[in-house]
Amino acid sequence: MINKEDVAAVLELIRPSLQADGGDVALVDVDDEGVVTVELQGACKGCPMSQMTLANGVEKILKDRVPGVTKVVRAQD
Repeated sequence: MINKEDVAAVLELIRPSLQADGGDVALVDVDDEGVVTVELQGACKGCPMSQMTLANGVEKILKDRVPGVTKVVRAQD
């Protein structure tokens, strides 16, 4: 089982980069299969590049730093 606090700590490391571009990210949930659900906020919420940010940024970093993370998905708006 993935420790939600570990995921939150890694998101804190990512957050300044997103905030520099006017966006942010909030942790919504971590399930038993390793799927992390996040909510993109600010400029990230409506950005056409947000899916790329999730896949190549947030997901990659979380998979590298938190054992057991399998995927990062966006919360339904």
